[in-house]
This record gives sequence, structure tokens and C-alpha cells, in this order.
Amino acid sequence: MNCMNEELIKNANVSYQLAEQKAAHYFKSLSKQVIEKTYVQTITKDIQTWKQNHIHHYSILSFFSRTKGKPDTRVYHNYIQWLDYTGKLDNYLDRSISYIFMRDLGKALDSPETQARVQRVVDNLKIQLTQSTAENRMVNTEPFSMAVLYRWAQKEGIESTMIWVLNKLKTVSDNIPKGMDAENAQRKLIKIIAGVIMHEVEEMGDQISPEERSKKLDAAIRLGYSYGITYPFIDDLLDAGILTSEEEKQYSNLIRTTLITGTVPVLGSWPEKNVNLIRYIHSELRTAFEYIKSHLRPETRTKFFEQAYVFFHSQEVDRVKSLSNANYTNEELYIPVILKSSSSRLIARSVISAREDEGFDMRTFFYGIYNQLADDFADMFDDLKEGRVTPYTYYMTYHEKRTDLINPFELYWTVISNLIHNVYHSDRKSCEVILDRAINGLKRFKERMGPENYHYVMKLFSSGHPKFNRVIQTMVRKADDVDFFDKLLRDHMITTLKEERKEQVDFLETIKTVRNQINNILPIPKKGKMDPIIAAANYSLEGDGKRLRPIMTWVMGVNEYGLEKSAIVPLLKSLEYMHTASLIFDDLPSQDNASIRRGRPTLHQVYNVSIAELTGLFLTQKAIEEQTALDQFDPKTVLNLIQYSAQMTAVMCKGQAMDLDSKGKQLTLEQLNKMCFYKTGIAFEASLIMPAILARAKESEMEGLKKFAHHAGIAFQIKDDLLDVEGDSIVLGKPIGKDAENNNSTFVSILGSDGARKQMWDHYCLAMEALQEVPRNISFLKHLLNYIVHRDH
Repeated sequence: MNCMNEELIKNANVSYQLAEQKAAHYFKSLSKQVIEKTYVQTITKDIQTWKQNHIHHYSILSFFSRTKGKPDTRVYHNYIQWLDYTGKLDNYLDRSISYIFMRDLGKALDSPETQARVQRVVDNLKIQLTQSTAENRMVNTEPFSMAVLYRWAQKEGIESTMIWVLNKLKTVSDNIPKGMDAENAQRKLIKIIAGVIMHEVEEMGDQISPEERSKKLDAAIRLGYSYGITYPFIDDLLDAGILTSEEEKQYSNLIRTTLITGTVPVLGSWPEKNVNLIRYIHSELRTAFEYIKSHLRPETRTKFFEQAYVFFHSQEVDRVKSLSNANYTNEELYIPVILKSSSSRLIARSVISAREDEGFDMRTFFYGIYNQLADDFADMFDDLKEGRVTPYTYYMTYHEKRTDLINPFELYWTVISNLIHNVYHSDRKSCEVILDRAINGLKRFKERMGPENYHYVMKLFSSGHPKFNRVIQTMVRKADDVDFFDKLLRDHMITTLKEERKEQVDFLETIKTVRNQINNILPIPKKGKMDPIIAAANYSLEGDGKRLRPIMTWVMGVNEYGLEKSAIVPLLKSLEYMHTASLIFDDLPSQDNASIRRGRPTLHQVYNVSIAELTGLFLTQKAIEEQTALDQFDPKTVLNLIQYSAQMTAVMCKGQAMDLDSKGKQLTLEQLNKMCFYKTGIAFEASLIMPAILARAKESEMEGLKKFAHHAGIAFQIKDDLLDVEGDSIVLGKPIGKDAENNNSTFVSILGSDGARKQMWDHYCLAMEALQEVPRNISFLKHLLNYIVHRDH
């Protein structure tokens, strides 16, 4: 066994040495060009031709007209709309997609086949973007929202796969430890999944059956996730300083052993501090690794492991560098950059066992450092603050002491010159796209860092070539039409993820705070001697209820309609009294015969059936009494509310009667939807409509809220049905399997677990779409819906 391991280690080291020799040869070639300064004249000439399409001369009148209407490029929807209106969208998408084909797929842009494929993607993307802008519906407005992704999955016939990956994304996000950038990790993971899908779509072509396409997309999503989680859980984790030095060493050895032997070792003992995190990560990475292995073709298997090892080891070589060491050679600084930047692209292709067209390997290898130097330039101040060694941070630290150091900014332009003329053979389209990207990177850096920092950086890195620097800075100031869709999407995604995380924190805090306040107002005062009905009512009210319905009412009433907190207290109590009454009736032996509710024995078991029945009736009347106490509102409005409440109570009773009548019968999906809306959706509706009635909201707004409640209520019930089959009785606070025991028709019994989940997500999307008819801040309701489909109790 040891001999075999030694042989495997030797083979891995040989693979790395060969890759290192190739990178060294490339770097030697680039260094020669830097020393000879050939890039200055070449790129200057290229820019003179390039700028004709990017430096526009306007009259004073047209200038003011043009600038007045241009929105902030970071405002996703407005910017897309502006591009379309001004006729710039086609060129914008063309350079964006061309760049992705060049960077991610390793394509040569002078190929007629590539040009045709780029045009098809551009045409399809333009239709999607312009339609979503015109329709202005939530399901289309957020490109990576769960509703958008699920609707796309429905069209492709891969709903189950999408549900799987959405749950995975949430779990990963929940397990990102403090000290790591959760939003960026999530964005990176989504980007990699999307990238692998793009690779697969490019590979499968247009002449594929829908069934085969669905099968390949399913594998691509799972492979994308399996490859993608290595970034937050290997690269980012080892960079974050979360683990101790001993843990980092132990963890790195585990990853190295996996890549050398092709087998994930057992975790073994681990220090207590991070043991739960590492157990989760180890389990997730092991499953992901085995999935990737099972999908590798024999002819690509060796290449995958070689490239994965080269990528990991080059990262490790860079990771242990210290800015305090003043003696790194240029080769030590740049060769790992060449290796990790090229191997990361090659891995993505080998993961899906993609075919390689002529020149793919060469283009990908030479291209990587261009992208990495651009990224390192953008992050140089963050890297410097964290003490990371990159070509830029090292040059900034030691350029005055080390005259031998290669200026990374000069190398960057040398790489560009080399790519345009030696790799892409002076192809005009390639030159256009690469220079667009370079100037755009400088523009973004200047905007983000501010003029002062930007001027400092340019003075430092361009001091040896003032004439060339003037050419570049003129382009940075004046050149237009150099922005890219992937950057717009990146900025929008990070902003959205950060906003959603903040909203989620606010949502959970609101739930906690309002729930505590509601719990304090619910107990019914005792009158005289101990009243068994009031005692029984308070027993039921004191259970560990979620209080979702009165919380919804509080948030909509106070936060959105501006109603006084004290004024709607009776309504909050009314809703919870009515809901608790319905649970008491539901648990009775004559109905569901439940033994546990809200983590405690049900009321009829603690008292008796008669007391339970009377308590349920008492609470329904108490709910009406509370509604009559809404004395700070117009009497007619209160009467309308009471009338609505009575109607909804009747419908809920009808739903429960349907439920009882259905026992032992097989319901249709339509019947089940109707019954569940009557039982659950109506209560959600009442929680939203009753404060709207008090606020005299418009009928159109109430219709939107009713649609939301309809679909949210059914989604809630489907989740309940799933939890009854798959949940944890301790977490749920009640036994599981009661539906099967009582022979109830449920979404699971009719559709199966997989079908029920699909149905739940369809109602999730319909509820999200309905919120577009509500002209208010709907973030709470959006996160309520997310809570409904992801809850574990």
C-alpha cells in the first residue's frame, strides 16, 4: 500500500513538474517581451484602430441629451432597458458573449462556427432580456431568483434537479462560517454551476432530443455544484483564517491525498473548535467528489486529476508565501499564477468530459494569466490589507528595493499583446473584445477606488512609460461601449444577495420580536375562581406556536399600512384565537385524533373531549369579541371586517368537513388543492386582507394579496405533508406519519414526495408572481414564502 502511494505521489509530482516547465517556458517568453518593451508600440497601434469604435464626438446638444438619459450601469433592469432603447444592446451582448466563449470555452473568435453560435446566444439572450424588462414581473426581473430558476427548470423538464440544487445552495449559505464572504461564495458557486451548464449546452448542440437534453442538463447542474463547492470549502476556507495552522495543514493533506489517490480519506479525529463545520464540509465534498468521478470518461479521468492537482498545488504554493519575504524571484511569483489560472479553466472542461477543438489547450493555457492579472489588479488593495502575495502586492511592497522585479502591469499589457497577435493571430474581433475588457477593468477600478487611489496606482505601475500611460488614460476617460453583461450580472447578483441576506436577518428578527409581543398579549385574564375553560384556552395558547398569521397582520398593518400598533392588538388576538380553536377541533378524536400539538399533549388529553370542544367554541367567540374592540377605526369598516371574518370562518369549516369526508378516499389533485386552500390558504388570506380592510386598501391590491395567500397557503400545506413523511418529530413538536395512519389524502399520497415538491415550488412561483400586484414593500412576504418552503417544522 505504501509503495503504491509513493508511486501515486511520484506521478502527481511529475505531472506538476511538467506543467511547471510549460509555465516557465511561457513566462520566459513573456519576460523577454516585457524587457524588449515590444508591447508598447504594438498595443498603441491596436488602440489607435480600436478607439474609432469607442471615442464618439458629439455636439453639445447631443452630449447633454445622451448623458441625461443614461442610467447607472449598476442598475440592472434600467441599464438593459436603456441599452435597448439606444440601439446599443446588440453590440453589448455580442462583446459579452464573445468574451465568455473566448475565456470559458477556449474558442477562437475567427471561427465561422463560433461566430454563428455566439450570434444564436446573443439573439436568444436579447429576447429574454427585453421580454423580462417589458413584462416587469418578479419571476423574470431577478435573473438568479429561485422563481426564475425554477421556471427555467420547468421548461427544461429538470424540476427535481433544480429543487435539489436550490436546497443545496441554501444549506451551503447557512454553513458559511463567520469570517468568510457568504454572498461572494454563493455568487461564485452559482457562477460555476452556470458555467458548467454553458459548457454542456455548447457541447450538446441543437440536434438533441428534449429527453437527452434534460438528462445532460441534470448532470451539468450536479457536476457544476460538485465542482463549485470546492471554491468556498477549499480555496476560500484555507484563505479565510478560520482554521488554526494545524487544522489548515491537516485539511490540506486531506485534499492532497484525495487528488493523488482518487479516494477521499476518512476524516478521523478533529479539534473540537471547528469539528462540526469540517464534518459537514467533508461529507459534502466526499459526495461531490464521488459524483464527479462517476461521470468522468476513461479518456478524461487522468487529465481531470492532473489538472485538479496542478490547480490545488499551485494555490498551496501561493498560499504559504509571505509579504515579509523580500527574496521571491519573478518565476516564483508568476509561474503559480499561470498554472492555477489555466488549470481552473481546463478542469471545468474535463469535468463534463468535453471534446477539445484544435488549439483549445493552447488558447486556454495562454489566456489564463490575462484573466488572473486583471482580477489581482482589481483586488490589490484588499489583498495588500490581508497580507496576500500577488504580483501586484509584492511589487507595491518591494519595487523600490528590487529593480529586478517585473512590473505586473507591464506584464499584463504584454500578455494582451501576445494574446492578440500570437495566440489569436491578429484577429480583429479578438482584439476588440480583449481591449474592451482591459479598458473596462480600469474604468471599474477607477470608479470603485476613487481618483486618488487610481492616480497613485497608475503613477506607480506606469511611471516608466508616460507616453503609453497617456494613451491608456485617454481611453479610460473617453472610451465608451466597453462594459460587459457578466460584470453587470455580477454586480447585480452581489447587491441582491447582500440585500436578501440583510432582509432575511430583518425578517427573522421581526418574527422573533413580534412573536414575543404577541405571546405576551394572548393569555386570557382569569375571572374569579379558576375557570376550566379559560385555563384550557390558555393552555392551548401557551404552546410553542409559530404565530405566523398575527405576525403577518402586524407587519402588513403597522409597517406597510401605517396602522397604530395599539389599535390592531384586538385583531392580532382575534386571529390567533381563531387559529388555535381550529387546531383544538382538528386534534379531537372525532377528527385527526392527535396526541401532540406544539410540542405538548393535545388539549383533549390533558382535560377531556368535552372541555376541548367547549374551549374551541369559546375561542371562536372570543375572536369575534376582540374584533368588536377595534374601536379606533370607522364602525362601518369594522363591520366589514367582521363580516369578512365570519365568511372566512365558514369557509374554513367547509374545508375541515371536506377533510373529514375525504378520509379513506382518494382525492383528485383539484379537490385537494381546494380543500387545502379552504383549510390553510384562507387563514393566510385573512391575515393579509383584514389589515388591508382596516387601511381601506384598493381592491386591486387586495386581489394580489388574495392570490399570494392562495398559493402560499397551498405551498404551506404541501410542506406540512412532506414534513409528516420526512420530518423530525422532535423538531416538529408532533408525531410524524399521522396522515398515513389516518388514511388522509395528501399531496404526498397523491403525487409522491418528488411530485409534491414540484407542486410546492410551482405554487411558490405563482405566489411570488402575485406579489407584483401589491404596490408595497413585499420583502417580508417574499422571505415568509422562502421560510415556508425551507422550514423544518
